[in-house]
Amino acid sequence: MKPHILAALFVIGSASTLCLAQPAAPYPNKSIRLVVPAAPGGGTDIIARLLGQGLSERWGQTVVIDNRGGAGGIPAVTLVAKQSAADGYTMLLGSVGHLTFAPAIERNLAYDPRTDLAAVSLAATQPFVIAAARGLPANNIQELVAAAKAKPGSISYGSGGSGSASHLGVELLAINTGARLLHVAYKGSNPAVTAVMSGEIQIALAGLATLLPHVKANRVKALAVTSAKRSQFASDIPTVAESGVPNYEFDVWYGLVFPGGTPRAIVNKTNGEIANMLAGGEVVKRYAAAGLEAQSNSPAAFAAMIAQEIPKWQKVAKAANIRVE
Repeated sequence: MKPHILAALFVIGSASTLCLAQPAAPYPNKSIRLVVPAAPGGGTDIIARLLGQGLSERWGQTVVIDNRGGAGGIPAVTLVAKQSAADGYTMLLGSVGHLTFAPAIERNLAYDPRTDLAAVSLAATQPFVIAAARGLPANNIQELVAAAKAKPGSISYGSGGSGSASHLGVELLAINTGARLLHVAYKGSNPAVTAVMSGEIQIALAGLATLLPHVKANRVKALAVTSAKRSQFASDIPTVAESGVPNYEFDVWYGLVFPGGTPRAIVNKTNGEIANMLAGGEVVKRYAAAGLEAQSNSPAAFAAMIAQEIPKWQKVAKAANIRVE
């Protein structure tokens, strides 16, 4: 082969090698979509916007909030789990409802969070409280359980709808105590809180931020918080567990996930950023103003938590005959 041809081939080959050797652009190098399975303004949206702003500041890339409410947020989760590229540029802020309740009660759910989503981290928890009407003689969980057992079905409780957190949370109490309460479904938790204040129902389970002003105004009685430990916002209210139901624990939580198959390096990098944001500072202060507690964990711990909670709620759903078509 002629020398000039060999030289040309060498130059071409060298250029190709250089192209192949170019390192991939560091993640992220373009805007990121954060899907929120809820309408603007609610708790999920507040968390998403705080985290999105924090990630945008740290990464120098825009985090676009994509609110997709309706149908309990299931279509939005399905979009991320089944229809989005696993490249780190689409993420979801899901809740206990989307990631563990839905697989337990939805008959034809299109996704499985254990395989179709990649867990990143917890993002926040919201303490819930069991509140009673002022006219109910019971002043704590033990007295409530005793009254419910004495006259099964005589004590009614309101929920935000069938399969909601407030519905499943009370049914978990029933399973752990043998008490039977009468379920009254409302179109949202606020109507249920209004009903317990008026005495239309005897019990309501709702977010502490929603109920605490009414507790302080003496409109309802706080019997217990549902979390494993007392809330930093109301340390005088005991937990259900310390009130005589040791196996009871129910946290309403929110967490960040990617589509399943997202590279582990991207998952770990995002997890580290979330952990740093929730270690203190402005995000934590703004959480507290909204009645939210900051909490993060590792991808492995979050994935294990999701996997462990699904059968827990399947048991509750089966016992209470809760199914959503």
